[in-house]
Amino acid sequence: MDTLFRDEASEVAERREDEGPADSSTGEARAHTARDPLASEASESSRALALSDVIAPRSGPGEALIRLAYRLGVPGHALAAPFRRASAPRLRAQVRTPIAGDRSAGTALRAGHFLVDSVKLPIAQVDFTGQTRVAPGVERSLHSFGWLYDLAASAPREMCTDVAERIAREWLHANGQCPLRAAKAGAWSIENTGLRLMAWLVHAPLIMGASDSSLRSELLDSVVETAGWLDRKVLKTGAGLGQMIGWAAVTAAGLLLPEGKPRRLYGQAALVKCLGDLVAEDGGLLARCPAAQMQAIATLTDLIACYEAVEEQPPEALFVMRELLVPPLLALRHGDGALGSWQGQGAISADRVASLIAATGVRTRPLNEPEHWGFQRLRGGNTQVQFDAAPPPRARHARMGCASTLAFEMSDGPARLVVNCGGASLAGGQVPAHIGQGLRATAAHSTLVLDNANSTAVLLHGKLGKGAENVEVERRAISKQVTRVDASHDGYVARFGLTHQRILSLRSDGSQLAGEDILIPAGRKGVRGKVGFAIRFHLGRGVEAQLSQDKRGASLLTRDGRLWQFRLRGDAASAGEVALAVEDSLWVDGEGRPHPTQQLVIEGLTSRGGGQFSWLFKKTS
Repeated sequence: MDTLFRDEASEVAERREDEGPADSSTGEARAHTARDPLASEASESSRALALSDVIAPRSGPGEALIRLAYRLGVPGHALAAPFRRASAPRLRAQVRTPIAGDRSAGTALRAGHFLVDSVKLPIAQVDFTGQTRVAPGVERSLHSFGWLYDLAASAPREMCTDVAERIAREWLHANGQCPLRAAKAGAWSIENTGLRLMAWLVHAPLIMGASDSSLRSELLDSVVETAGWLDRKVLKTGAGLGQMIGWAAVTAAGLLLPEGKPRRLYGQAALVKCLGDLVAEDGGLLARCPAAQMQAIATLTDLIACYEAVEEQPPEALFVMRELLVPPLLALRHGDGALGSWQGQGAISADRVASLIAATGVRTRPLNEPEHWGFQRLRGGNTQVQFDAAPPPRARHARMGCASTLAFEMSDGPARLVVNCGGASLAGGQVPAHIGQGLRATAAHSTLVLDNANSTAVLLHGKLGKGAENVEVERRAISKQVTRVDASHDGYVARFGLTHQRILSLRSDGSQLAGEDILIPAGRKGVRGKVGFAIRFHLGRGVEAQLSQDKRGASLLTRDGRLWQFRLRGDAASAGEVALAVEDSLWVDGEGRPHPTQQLVIEGLTSRGGGQFSWLFKKTS
C-alpha cells in the first residue's frame, strides 16, 4: 500500500504538520479545522487524497494532447477518426451492473405509481416539468431516473419495458431540450443529469429495447446531447459529489458511444482529480454524509461495469478509491446492520447497505477511527458507539448539513439505545417539510445544547454557517478494559465564551458507557452569570424509559428485553439546579417514516465560568 501514497518526503511532512499527530494509542491530540477562511485551503489539501498523485492513469503526450483538444471544443469524432464522418448514435455494448434497486419501489411502478420515501405518487399525476413543487426525494428520483434500477429489480425486463418507456416518453416531452446553463436543483442539476445519463447507459435495454423505434431514436439523441452538455458544464460546477457524478457519466458516455475515446480520456482524468478533492485520506467523503458515501460507491461500481462492457481496463485509481470508500461506511453500521442517522439521513436499512457492499465485491473491516471523516467508532461486546468528533462539512460539500458535533449513537446488538432524530433530507414526504429544518438542529442530536442554540448555524437549503470550526480529538486505551475518546469543539465560544468537551469511555465487554460533558471558559467573554443547558439522549424506537424515584436516573427497556440503567454521577447527581426528565421525541427510519420516541434530558443552569456533568449507561441484563 505504500506505493499508493505520495513519494515526496516534503509533502508527507507538510501533511503531518497540518493534521497533527495521528497516534491513537499514546493519546496525543489531533485537531480538525473547518470553514476557517484563513486555514481553509491548507485544511482541504491536507485532508484530500490527491489521487492524481496516487494512481493516476498513465498517458503519453498524445493522449494529453487529445484531452486538451477535446476540452477546447474539437469534436470527438474529428480526433478519434479525422478522415471519416461522425458515426450515427448507438451504444457499443450492453452493461451489466451489479447495483440492485428497491424491488418494492419497482413493483409499485408496475402498479402505476412511484414509491419514494414511503410516499405513493401516481404516475399519471406527476408533473415532469418541475413547475409543481415536490419533495426533494421525489424530485431526485424522477429526474435522475434512479427508478430504472428499482424497476429492473422488480421483474424480468419484458414485464417492465412498457412502464419504463411510458415514463421516459413523458419526461422527454417535458425536459427534452438541454438548457443553456446548469440548475442548482431539478431536472438539470449536474448531479441529477449525471445520474440520469448513467442510468440511461446502464439500463438502455429497459428503455430502448422494445418495438418503439421512434422513442429509441429520441433517447439515443438525448444521450448524445446530454453527454455533450455535461462535457461543457461539469467543469464549471463547484466541487462535490455532483461534480464527481458528472465526470463519471461523461466517462461512461465516452466508453459506450462511438468514437468516444477523446471524451473518455477527458472525463477519466477529470474524474480522478475530482475524487482526490472529494475524499479524505481515510476514505470518507468530505460531505460526511453516509448516503453520499453510498452514492459515490454505487457510481464507481456502475462506471467500472461500463469499462467491463466494452472490455476496457478501468484505471487502478477507481478500484483503489472504491476500496477506500467502503470501510468508513461500515463504521456507521449498528448491530442491526443499518446505518446511523447522520447529516440529515434516515437510518438507511441493512438490506440496502449489504446489497451495495456485495455489488462492490470489497471485503474489508469497518474503520474504527476515520481520522478526517471524523466518526469515531467504539465497540465492546455487543455494544457499539458512533461519535461525531469532527466539525460539520464545509459549505462546498454540505448536502443536508446538521449541527451534530459531539453527538453520539449507541446500540446493543440489534437494539438501538441512543440515536439522533435524523431524516432532514427526507422532509417533504411523510416527514412534514416544516419539521425538516428542526431535524438539522443540535437539539435533534444526542449531545449538549446551550441556551437552545445550535453549535453551528443551520441555514436554508442544507447549508451551514459559523459555529464549530475546530474539534480537538484524543483517543486512547485507558487499560485493556476501557477505551476512551475525548473531544471538544468551539461552537459556543463566540456566543457564550464556553468550549464543550465530551468524554466517552466504553468498557471492553460493552456493559458500561461512561460520559462527561464539560464546559470550559474560553477567552474573556461570559465569565459571570449563568446559562441554560440541556444534554439530550434521544432514545431508539421502542425503548421504554422510566424515571427512578430520586429523579437522578432511569431504566431503559428495549423491545427485545435488554435492560439498561442511566444515572447522573458526581456533581450532576447532587446539583439542585440540574434535573433529569423524560420527554417526547421522534426518529426517522431509512424509508422516511417518522416514529414517536422518547428522550432523556438533563436540563438546568450552569455558570458561565464552566461546569461538569457526568452520566453513565450500565447494562443490567
